[in-house]
Amino acid sequence: MIGLGRFGTNVALTLTELGCKVLAVDSEMENINKIAALVDKAIQADVTKEECLAELGLEQYDAVVLTIGSNLQASIMTALGLKNLGVLKTVAKASSELHKKALEKVGVDHVVFPEKDSAIKLAHSLMSVNLVEYLEISPNLQIAEIIIQGKYHGQTLKETGIRNKHNLNVLAIRNKDKINSSPQADHVLHKGDRLIILGSSQDLKEFSDNC
Repeated sequence: MIGLGRFGTNVALTLTELGCKVLAVDSEMENINKIAALVDKAIQADVTKEECLAELGLEQYDAVVLTIGSNLQASIMTALGLKNLGVLKTVAKASSELHKKALEKVGVDHVVFPEKDSAIKLAHSLMSVNLVEYLEISPNLQIAEIIIQGKYHGQTLKETGIRNKHNLNVLAIRNKDKINSSPQADHVLHKGDRLIILGSSQDLKEFSDNC
């Protein structure tokens, strides 16, 4: 994990909780001190210098996450250095569309845009009180978690017309602590059920508004 701002720190700590061995790297000793006891290893280093980057042994790790979002030049130069080292997988945080395109140009495997992604999710959740979670797979395909209200209470999936009328696919149904990962057409819905649904943004909104 290179860059220990709020985003980088949260990713590093979450990976550690999931059982991963995390090497945390930052140019500021203050950030290193905050996380040193919580991850496998923490090192202060100026990763914009190729010799410092090479000494970290990052090619031994399964992936390197680069979260230097505020300094465009440092981010791009470090990403390029990582590719030259031959690291297995690079993931980088972008702070703008220009930044994202530049990272992709130098060969970063996956670019994340957390501020934009969060904004999109918030906007979609505000559009409907029943839509509680939203994930964009592609410009024309999304996954949403929608809460069933009174209208569909007691109806089967087939009776709701969710597939034939709304062009949506139900991937799973969650009710409290129980999850049905392969719901059938005769599954009866109840108020408060949470449907994990795949479909277009427009179809998801229309179904959510009618719940």
